[in-house]
Amino acid sequence: MSRPRPLVVLLALLIAVLAGCSKKDKPQDTAQLPGGPTLVTDASGAMRDVQSAHVVIASEGEVTGLPVKRADGDLRRDGDAKGTITLEQLGQLVEYQFVVLGETIYLKGATGGWLPLPASVAVQAAQYDPSAILDPDRGVVKVLATASEATTEAEETIDGRSTYRVAAKLDPTTAAALVPGVGPGVTSKLWLDKESKKLRRAVLTIPAADGKSGTVTIDFTDFDKPVTVSAP
Repeated sequence: MSRPRPLVVLLALLIAVLAGCSKKDKPQDTAQLPGGPTLVTDASGAMRDVQSAHVVIASEGEVTGLPVKRADGDLRRDGDAKGTITLEQLGQLVEYQFVVLGETIYLKGATGGWLPLPASVAVQAAQYDPSAILDPDRGVVKVLATASEATTEAEETIDGRSTYRVAAKLDPTTAAALVPGVGPGVTSKLWLDKESKKLRRAVLTIPAADGKSGTVTIDFTDFDKPVTVSAP
């Protein structure tokens, strides 16, 4: 049996490599994707019906007015919630467990027991109100409804779900419900579920006065799963 000639083998390998690169690097045809404004409008409507969700928030870089570095919890539309939150306090990161129940927020640090505080006092201290996120009149629903210049960029998979990635500018006044203290120029990447139309992920880029910028990533999962919140 004759051996394959080196030149033939080399050409075969070269063709295979080029074919693989061509398939991998081929850009998506955005002209075939749904329009950004329609997707964002549909997402706003879909999020209006959400009764509960698991939400993870993480900030990186310089985000003026937001001491929250990470929050991970289960939220209900009525504002009750439970989870953990990491705050930057005097240059140090401090993690708390939290329970939001009606007009009271319970906090527990690494040591000591649970401390009940009026919700208004705790929100002012942390400069963040988790109950706003699923509120249809001031949270994600309104942020999506007031987004502008929405452009569909690609199809991507987030946590095993098929989504459309949409770039959009956000109204700073409305976005302040999610990221307090934001100013003009807030942009975002939004990952919208192809099937349910709900928001799966939002990455907000917030410009800073010194020319630098920070980002806040918000992930949504476990939509409408039962969430029980009780006083600790």
